[in-house]
Amino acid sequence: MPLPENIAHETRVAHGSGDAVDPYRDLVPPIHLASTYERARDGSYPGGRLYSRDQNPSYDPVEALLCRLESGSDALLFASGMAAASAVLQALRPGDRIVAPRFAYWAWRNWLREFATRWQLDVALYDNGDADDLAGKLAEAPTRLLWIETPANPTWEVTDIALAVARAHAAGALVVVDSTVATPVLSQPLLLGADIVLHSATKYLNGHSDVVAGALVCRENNSLWECIRRQRSAGGAVIGPFEAWLLLRGMRTLFLRVRTASANALGIAHFLVDHAAVAEVLYPGLPSHPGHDVAVRQMAGGFGGMLSVRLVAGEQAARVVAGRLRVFKQATSLGSVESLVEHRASVEGSGTLCPADLLRFSVGIEALDDLIADLRQALAAIAG
Repeated sequence: MPLPENIAHETRVAHGSGDAVDPYRDLVPPIHLASTYERARDGSYPGGRLYSRDQNPSYDPVEALLCRLESGSDALLFASGMAAASAVLQALRPGDRIVAPRFAYWAWRNWLREFATRWQLDVALYDNGDADDLAGKLAEAPTRLLWIETPANPTWEVTDIALAVARAHAAGALVVVDSTVATPVLSQPLLLGADIVLHSATKYLNGHSDVVAGALVCRENNSLWECIRRQRSAGGAVIGPFEAWLLLRGMRTLFLRVRTASANALGIAHFLVDHAAVAEVLYPGLPSHPGHDVAVRQMAGGFGGMLSVRLVAGEQAARVVAGRLRVFKQATSLGSVESLVEHRASVEGSGTLCPADLLRFSVGIEALDDLIADLRQALAAIAG
């Protein structure tokens, strides 16, 4: 029987693809490995498919589910979050102006700087949590695109999406929101007026450290979206059918994972905020965070599983703590079931804006007591 239309997102996600289909009534969709499809005698495509580079049926249930979760009109899967982000910028014209956040995912920020030079894009940077600075940047010159990342990696500034969208649209700019950290569980940027929402699906959407993927969802099919669609097809930065199948499998537990990670992160933030070795805890769920009030308005049900801490004793202490942790694993990435830690400044290297005394934590779904005990023993190594 088909699922009712008015069910909660949690229920729909748990069912993955939604309805079982004939002839076998599979509760788990098959993986479609074919790279090409047979035409009819008259040369038409009765199956609606031409070539699997951008038309593989394994994409369909994932893209449909993302549209539901984000209240969008269309979705596209990509080979990675960076491929999705790149497709947006490659759909712009040389000379277009972008207003982008000062703090953002390091690889994207570096790529933007390099690509903007070659593509002759005009890039203006704004302070993520400063609405007045953003308004000033939008007013300086005609702008094609505003890019928002909230909460922003790795310092977790919060941008007021609804306010930023109103100002951007008034200035004639479209808005892309990287909502990788918030996820559709906690925030729906399209309902706040954004034009496109981006996810590095490698992270929370998949949630198991075994898929690299990206996704875009649009509020409406405009000319920019059609350019992005053509860019995906021509550029070929698409996910494989098996990876799409794994992504859908991971998404079936999305609400459980994100809510558990958010609750764990909040518990860890409260533990760390009064610790003598900690100079500052960067987490939007704390009332002391400068973006807390905005986060309360636009993040429903939690504040995410990502937080960072700055240590009183500086960079070397941060490196020591990272090396002493046992439940938290030192590894790049975020949003999976296991907890991770990184000394981001050393990972990012030259040109990083990340403070050298900062550790970034991706909090997983382990027992909170075990995570706190691990942090306590690691911080004890720098006590005194």
